[in-house]
Amino acid sequence: MELSFSPEEIAFRDEVRAFIRDNLPGDVQKRLIEGREIGKQDIVDWQRKLNAKGWAVPHWPRAWGGQDWSPVQEFILLDELQSAPAPSPLPFNVSMVGPVIATFGNDEQKRKFLPATANLDIWWCQGFSEPGAGSDLAGLKTTARREGDHYIINGQKTWTTLAQYADWIFVLARTNPGAEKKQQGISFILVDMKTPGITVRPIQLIDGGHEVNEVWFDEVKVPAENLVGEENKGWDYAKFLLGNERTGIARVGASKQRLRRIRELAAIERAGDARLIDAPWFREKLADVEIDLKALEITQLRVLAEARKSGKHGRPDPKSSILKIKGSEIQQATTELLLDVVGPLAMPFQGSTDPDDDGNAMPIGPDDAAEAAPTYFNWRKISIYGGSNEIQRNIIAKAILGF
Repeated sequence: MELSFSPEEIAFRDEVRAFIRDNLPGDVQKRLIEGREIGKQDIVDWQRKLNAKGWAVPHWPRAWGGQDWSPVQEFILLDELQSAPAPSPLPFNVSMVGPVIATFGNDEQKRKFLPATANLDIWWCQGFSEPGAGSDLAGLKTTARREGDHYIINGQKTWTTLAQYADWIFVLARTNPGAEKKQQGISFILVDMKTPGITVRPIQLIDGGHEVNEVWFDEVKVPAENLVGEENKGWDYAKFLLGNERTGIARVGASKQRLRRIRELAAIERAGDARLIDAPWFREKLADVEIDLKALEITQLRVLAEARKSGKHGRPDPKSSILKIKGSEIQQATTELLLDVVGPLAMPFQGSTDPDDDGNAMPIGPDDAAEAAPTYFNWRKISIYGGSNEIQRNIIAKAILGF
């Protein structure tokens, strides 16, 4: 494997960096560097700029906005967006439902949904997890019964990220309760969030944030034409989707940016009579994370290369589970390092989670300090969502090691 970029790839990287520098609003970048929330419109505006450039969905089929890029180019774009940092294209749209519709949807669904999905004219959310079906997703109980030209959906989804913004939701629902295996009776259905019978209830997190929700379905009538692919084949489409999601969860560029910021702050903070960056215990912890991150970066490039070689159709690469495990562990490790840097300055609680409300009190310490503790605790979830790391280890044992 060639570990250095070619001159053409370096030129592309420079083009990406120049585009971000010239188009990303400074206040949005500052918020991301400090670990603070950005608004919905910030995400929409940025994705539309990327889409106008042809960079929102480069991994999609060319007919629907994709590019004939190498895996390295795809990696460079994602890495530079995360490293800048800039908002990444909304994953529910570009990495989850978009590829599913492009691969398994019919022509009418592609025409109706793909351009709007790429341009974020439709904001999607993910209707998978339920109170009794998280890691064991196949145990879901939400039902969709066929009545003429419609499905009637009943049930509950939970931990639905940013459902308060969503225009549509892609739902896994049980269409054959009597199937021999529980995975065989599930379908993948697209649902307009304005449909009568849908209720979105916020889940307030311990830090006061509102990023996840409960979504209830009470006799929700959905046109049968919104079924993606074949009835009762939704589990296959969900596995395809989750393979894409787990690759993105690695967030190599985001961890690079966070480590860069940690180094900057550690060069300022003191540990006794010396800079924290010079403390042997801290340097050892920092080096361990940086080594793991470099190994993860190489692994992600290998997974991308193999995905391009084998095509996007069929089963996802089980190696994406490795990316999910290590990526989540490294992201969590960076939050621990930041707590080591800011120390007691992380204790003051910044009560407002409104991205437009800066409060009227001066921060204590660096701008990152107030967000360090809430981020540390919030990011415990990364090893759970997208399929818990325990489940990923089972996938690796079965699909890669043959146990």
